[in-house]
Amino acid sequence: MDTSVIVILVIAALIVLAIGVYVMRKRQAERLEERREEAQGTREEARATERRAEQARLQAEEQAERARRERAAAEDLQRKADELDPDVTEDAKEDARV
Repeated sequence: MDTSVIVILVIAALIVLAIGVYVMRKRQAERLEERREEAQGTREEARATERRAEQARLQAEEQAERARRERAAAEDLQRKADELDPDVTEDAKEDARV
């Protein structure tokens, strides 16, 4: 084989190898970008879920506060009813106050 043919084959092999490396790096960069986009979407979903959870927590606290107020109102009405009821003894009235 002629030396020039060998040189041309080596140069051609190096060019093919360089193209292969370029294509692999480009694919890798595309995969990284896809993963970044997926991660960003997951972060947005996590923030939305966190907002919903916080909103649910606040609603639960408000509902618990309403329940406490209702319970206190019911206890006040029960005390008032006991005070008005002539059949309730003084001991029962004292127990209701405690």
